[in-house]
Amino acid sequence: MSRPLAGWLLALSIVLLPSPAVACPDWSGGRAERELAALAERLAGWDDAYYRRGESPVSDGVYDQARARLAAWQRCFPGVDASAAPDDTRPAGPVRHPVVQTGLAKLEGEAAVRRWLARRDDVWVQPKVDGVAVTLAYERGRLVRAVSRGDGHHGQDWTAATRRIPSIPVRLPETIDATLQGELHLRLVDHVQAEAGTAGARSAVAGLLARDALEAEAARRIGLFVWDWPDGPAAMEERLEALERLGFDEAAALTRPVATLAEVARWRERWFRGPLPFATDGVVLRQGNRPPGTAWRAEPPGWAAAWKHPPREALAEVRGVAFRIGRTGRITPLLHLHPVALEGRTIRRVGLGSLERWRALDIRPGDQVVIALAGLTIPRLERVAWRAAERPDIAPPEAADYHALSCFRPRPGCRAQFLERLAWLGGPQGLDLPGVGPGTWHALVEAGLVTGLLDWLSLDERALRRARGIGKVRAGALVATFEAARASAFARWLQALGAPPGVEAALPADWASLTGYDRRDWSALPGVGAGRATTLVDFFAHPEVRALARRLGAQGIEGFAR
Repeated sequence: MSRPLAGWLLALSIVLLPSPAVACPDWSGGRAERELAALAERLAGWDDAYYRRGESPVSDGVYDQARARLAAWQRCFPGVDASAAPDDTRPAGPVRHPVVQTGLAKLEGEAAVRRWLARRDDVWVQPKVDGVAVTLAYERGRLVRAVSRGDGHHGQDWTAATRRIPSIPVRLPETIDATLQGELHLRLVDHVQAEAGTAGARSAVAGLLARDALEAEAARRIGLFVWDWPDGPAAMEERLEALERLGFDEAAALTRPVATLAEVARWRERWFRGPLPFATDGVVLRQGNRPPGTAWRAEPPGWAAAWKHPPREALAEVRGVAFRIGRTGRITPLLHLHPVALEGRTIRRVGLGSLERWRALDIRPGDQVVIALAGLTIPRLERVAWRAAERPDIAPPEAADYHALSCFRPRPGCRAQFLERLAWLGGPQGLDLPGVGPGTWHALVEAGLVTGLLDWLSLDERALRRARGIGKVRAGALVATFEAARASAFARWLQALGAPPGVEAALPADWASLTGYDRRDWSALPGVGAGRATTLVDFFAHPEVRALARRLGAQGIEGFAR
């Protein structure tokens, strides 16, 4: 059996919701109403933060997944009204945009991009900058107003702050009237999106702009990418040339003509893996010729769309909460998830690290959480997205019951830690028994053949064959492996029994000598401080450990025999 089986073998206690056999949750009408209302309320809060305050409590990917989940639940429960009206239905700010901000439709995958391109010509691609949208209004070349995106119609007045940002000219080199739309972004040096992600860039910019006064140093950290000029030249090429003359050169340098999916994909990949001066979350396709700004509406237009990068975060529903007990008694909470796909992987579980963190987050089955990958491989909990309306009680194990000297036998409540001790004993840190992994130990304990840490030393082929999955050939191999382990060095046996770090400083020595060391003796050894000395004295004085040593001595094992 392979070592990865240890995950499910070590679950001390677990609370699970039923695994869904169908796409729709198995909820009563009352619960469906409460769950949909909870999600709708959370979405309304995120909308308010984004449109009214320019903040992003969650990534666009997580927001989109939450919206999709609400739509799916509404299809499952068509009789439930999940409309959550915002607390304040006034405009998202006091200032009206001279030209509405439209937003963007999102193209899902290459097939959607190919279809979009097939119906259009004169298409251009540019990075989708991850920042906060702004409208700049110039009259006779002077900046007279800056408006946050808000709800597309109205936003906050950012004029005072933007006047302090060096990347935004207060006066244009030409005395023209112009309305510009773009993205205020955090200025980064050689930012590689594939490696660093968004790096909290959007939230950082929103935080700087939310200050009562934008300091000069903070203002220098903000850049501007102009992605459209609603009342500018009709042709894209002319608009880009004019923007460059006016001092807005980022857009001119990073807006490219494309005609095929391959070209779009090439730029998307290049900007994803290559250095840029800002964070991005995809690319934007724009048709060069589009209606005049007076015809725009605050909704995704047909002449522009986004193709986002693969999401770095996924929204996952917690199916259950388990608590692993490690060899040293450490309790590690584990969230079992309904499977979600993330960066080509299927994620089914994620660890929380410590019991204290689980208590602080208070995560229960049914809660929705945000998952990311650390180093592109290890699932990591980012945050709780929202909590289920109905949350079952969970009784975690008592931390005081488990420590480095507990559970040398599989008594009630000790099975998980005992199995971990066996896995350590047979693993590379201990005796390194070939072909013996967590699955083997589980089978032997399940059959009642191993009720102590060293019971395996006395098992013969006949006894081993009583364990599930162990036949004649396997039993013979195990007997040979167990017999060979007797010749292991004394230091390896100490490691296998779980001796604390620092014991190696006293070697070479035998068991009788080590049990005679007091705290002063241990503290005198190199690398052993007072705390570790206490741990070592406790280990060698523990009745269970001494009983194991006597048994090894009776078996004639090196270093233990008198």
